[in-house]
Amino acid sequence: MKLAVVTAFPPSKVTLNEYGYHLVKNFVQKEEVSELVLMSDKTEAPKQLDFENCEKVKVNECWTFNSYANFFSIIRQVIKEKPETIFFNLQFVKFGDKKIPAALGLLLPMVLRLLGFKTMVLMHNILEQVDLENAGFTSNKLTQKIYNLIGTTLTRCILKANKVSVTINKYVDVLNAKYNTKNVVLIPHGTFESIKEPKFDLPAGPKKIMAFGKFGTYKKVEILIDAIVEIRKTNQEPIEVVIAGTDSPNTPGYLQSVKEKYAHVEGIIFTGYVEENDVERIFSDSTIVAFPYTSTTGSSGVLHQAGSYGKAVVMPDLGDLTLLVKDEGYKGEFFNPTCSSSLAKAISTILDDDTYRRRIAKTNFEAASSLSMDKIVDMYLNEFNIINSKKAKEKSLVSYI
Repeated sequence: MKLAVVTAFPPSKVTLNEYGYHLVKNFVQKEEVSELVLMSDKTEAPKQLDFENCEKVKVNECWTFNSYANFFSIIRQVIKEKPETIFFNLQFVKFGDKKIPAALGLLLPMVLRLLGFKTMVLMHNILEQVDLENAGFTSNKLTQKIYNLIGTTLTRCILKANKVSVTINKYVDVLNAKYNTKNVVLIPHGTFESIKEPKFDLPAGPKKIMAFGKFGTYKKVEILIDAIVEIRKTNQEPIEVVIAGTDSPNTPGYLQSVKEKYAHVEGIIFTGYVEENDVERIFSDSTIVAFPYTSTTGSSGVLHQAGSYGKAVVMPDLGDLTLLVKDEGYKGEFFNPTCSSSLAKAISTILDDDTYRRRIAKTNFEAASSLSMDKIVDMYLNEFNIINSKKAKEKSLVSYI
């Protein structure tokens, strides 16, 4: 099978680049995939092809974040490459945070299907489950209604692909109920690496409470720092806060403002952007992974990573995090997302009972092990085979191009 994957890819900083890396890495390990055309965003440094069978990958850098030309350049390259199946690794701001480039990119699966190609879309989030205000899009109620109208229209277009996969079971129910769909399937997010048994012992040195991601919209670290300050009043052992990641594109300068606000607080480490090769070390060095979220926008890759490295977690009891606990078996201490004292209590509950920490960590590792990325890729290949085995009932326009 000649497979095209449309995704951001390291060293890109565009959203979902890490997930794209692990998808491609695992696709090329499969015998069914004879060639993979990586239709990625343009980067100055070469793509990170540091895995086995990378010779199967043909890099085609054919789009740029926020470019109005992406729609045409991707179509042109697909027609040139003529893949058997095109797989899109998407969310609503994948091709840009400006409205027109973002929308044009989301039309591609439908348009390419009309041109006779087989298309499958992985949608990491759906607008119906996103709190637009907390996620940093807009707080204006009229603008929210406009966003929802546009989002509904774009979702209808995305659903014109041959298949659409989502990572949470509730998303299937929401889409089926609202759009009367018959081509939406559940394929879980999965865990990035093929699982190896982690060490549940803690490394020497201060205990590290780590938050990972892009911060400033619905991920805000003030509550975590305030919680650690509160814990230090009664707990004398050394504790550090590790903020691993960067500003959200919607809130430039956020982490710098946090540094200035909490300059008087010792033991706060800002790592900046974490390269793919450093992710394992960042997680392995952590005692607890914290989720200082006020909202969620899709299945949490960070929770799956925490599970794969055998880590205890503290998280708010809301949105998709709650669904993942219910559907996939993850475990953690819950806290009120608006109360630093609640977060301090959740962290202390784990810090003060190492047996409990280990139990949570092992439960999360078991949940992650059941859905490693190689198994997830097998699910996608099965869907590709179903798509390609069906006789085309649509009139192809490729012959006229």
